[in-house]
Amino acid sequence: MKKLFSTLCISTQGTYVSKERENIVVSLQGKELFRAPIHLINSMVCFGNVLCSPFLLGLCAENDVSVSYFTEYGKFIAKVQSPISGNVLLRKQQYRYSDDEKFCLETARSILLGKLNNSRTVINRALRDHEEKIPNSDRLKQVSYGLHKAIDNTFNAENVDVLRGMEGDAAGSYFSVFNELILDRKEKFFMTDRNRRPPKDRVNCLLSFVYTLLAHDVSSALEGVGLDPQVGFLHKDRPGRPSLALDMMEEFRSVIADRLVLTLINLSQIDADGFSESPSGGVIMKDDNKKVVIDSYRKRKEEEIFHPFLKETIHIGLLYHAQALLFARYIRGDIDAYPPFIWK
Repeated sequence: MKKLFSTLCISTQGTYVSKERENIVVSLQGKELFRAPIHLINSMVCFGNVLCSPFLLGLCAENDVSVSYFTEYGKFIAKVQSPISGNVLLRKQQYRYSDDEKFCLETARSILLGKLNNSRTVINRALRDHEEKIPNSDRLKQVSYGLHKAIDNTFNAENVDVLRGMEGDAAGSYFSVFNELILDRKEKFFMTDRNRRPPKDRVNCLLSFVYTLLAHDVSSALEGVGLDPQVGFLHKDRPGRPSLALDMMEEFRSVIADRLVLTLINLSQIDADGFSESPSGGVIMKDDNKKVVIDSYRKRKEEEIFHPFLKETIHIGLLYHAQALLFARYIRGDIDAYPPFIWK
């Protein structure tokens, strides 16, 4: 199995990233903040005003370390990476299948089944562990039942557009009870609906930030096995949009990102005052909170989880790579269907 490397996330505004021999060095106003050998890093993510030296970018390219740039809100700007060396035959088959309506339908159905099952499990876990703390537990049970019905209905969908509609309805239902899963400081941490670019409240700000980290990791995993993250099957293709990465993210959103956000809030690990409002009305996390989120996400990826299809225990950080490998096998025809990761 692939070795678990680190993703270097830099969010402190005004930092400068440079090369010193075979090391990545992060500095702020001439003071060194961080140093790591290039061979321990598999990618870099820069948020906002972060400057990288051209020599550092050259070192990263030579060592196949991608560098991604995002706004402070988490909107993707650009990516610097070494030349693509993936299997061209695999990508050509991926492109052909993306125009095959039957293949797209079966693939999108598998992806949606993973999302619906995992969303339902997050709700059921909350009911099992904290029902006495949830005032509106009956509403959670209703949504759980609705997701169960939606799982059955996916097999009746005749095309991908129907599945997209079902996915939107399920997401709306799931987020309609997300506040019920928040058990601490509810006057500070709440969401009226799911919004982004910019996020309008602390919860949406946290979700968007972690989704950005997740999307980056999933895209890197897909590229690592030779697939094109831009060409998907559930999400429509758009210029600059990593549609396949967004597809594969669906099975991870609730169990990785949403649960991490809920843990940070419910265990009081995130500072409610560590946010600010921009002139446009969007909510931005301050640097200290970003560091807490990034560190918690890193630790989460180091935890182990049992993979029901592979029948082995792996690091959560390698879960994306494992699913990318399974998707590549599916594209090549080695397996009959894509098996999404379903959390038990």
